[in-house]
Amino acid sequence: MSLSMLKMYISFAGILSLFVAIGLIYLSRYKLKGLFSIVVGVFAYLFMIFGGIVIMYIVFSGPTS
Repeated sequence: MSLSMLKMYISFAGILSLFVAIGLIYLSRYKLKGLFSIVVGVFAYLFMIFGGIVIMYIVFSGPTS
């Protein structure tokens, strides 16, 4: 597998984690109540941080040759 294909799959993982974060934040704010809402919100923000770091890595690592 080439480096560019590997970067593509890694970026898909980052994008997917950002979409999961959006869904979990929606759930924790509007559909859930109490302690469960807080726990889901923490997981959502962890997914968002992970996805942001992955996307920043892909963008700032530059083009492949």
